Amino acid sequence: MSSVRVSRRAVLFSCTTVVSGALLLSACGGDDDTAGKGQAVAATTRQITDAQGRKVDIPADPKKVVTLSESTTDAALTLGIEPVGTTSGRGQNGVSTYLADKASKAQIVATVAEPDLEKIAALRPDLILVDATVGAQKSLDKLQAIAPTVFTAKQNENWRTAFTDTAEALDKKSEATKWLKDFDARVAGVKQKLGDNAGKSVSVIRWQDGAPSVVGKGDGVVGATLKELGLTRPKDQQGASVGHSEPVSLEKLDTIDGDWLFFGTLGDKADGEKAYAEARKVTNFGKLTAEKNKHVVVIVGSAWNSAGGPLSADVVLDEIEQALAS
Repeated sequence: MSSVRVSRRAVLFSCTTVVSGALLLSACGGDDDTAGKGQAVAATTRQITDAQGRKVDIPADPKKVVTLSESTTDAALTLGIEPVGTTSGRGQNGVSTYLADKASKAQIVATVAEPDLEKIAALRPDLILVDATVGAQKSLDKLQAIAPTVFTAKQNENWRTAFTDTAEALDKKSEATKWLKDFDARVAGVKQKLGDNAGKSVSVIRWQDGAPSVVGKGDGVVGATLKELGLTRPKDQQGASVGHSEPVSLEKLDTIDGDWLFFGTLGDKADGEKAYAEARKVTNFGKLTAEKNKHVVVIVGSAWNSAGGPLSADVVLDEIEQALAS
């Protein structure tokens, strides 16, 4: 994101209304006349340039934030801000399970496929955060009509950049910088403890509908953390991902093999254990090196398989440390 150009001025926000089930959106704006009619409240704003190059005037101190992706939700919670509205996790009815205890009050107003504009408008947010990992990115104009909307990250954005850009929108960039510094120290500590596992090949898959999909490629939380630890990936798990996940046919099961196999689902570890029991019945799964060496690690899948953010990075690093550095 380009550097922030800050300008403070008084602005007035008008309300959005829902009539007969159809969302009637009025763009934020105003002047002294509308203030005289009691239709708006003055607030201090600052201007930022978001990841799409859009200049957006946002509240200097947002009180009601809506986060429409797993990444922006994760980042906001990391910085101590619980959204009033958020998205459900992939394959889940509520927020991703690894975030559930920190976002218990947030109302679900979107899925990764699309936002519910009426529900969002009803919350009267003063800031909306969205990125390229979800379908809500296609509704920027409609979202902007509800409240100032910041696009925080492009597709396959480095997760650290996405985090700091989200923090910038929340005026919490110094807190984000400190968090990343502490995380880097943790990564360095785990790397020193890898011992015989240093440089080992690590495969990461999600098991769903009786077959695996490769996840965690590129510069997301999983791929970046493994790289920073000096760990390698199987041939078919290198480079950027074509999508969030890449299905693997059972005929090519050997392509997911590695010295270690981190195995999860879209849910929590209990779901992963059930899926692992299922996978072990699949022909040739028992021939995998990781399975033969008892190097299959069942993980908190919702953290490893989400779009990712700081809190998921913590979970990923914790589970790698427990498996490879203990």
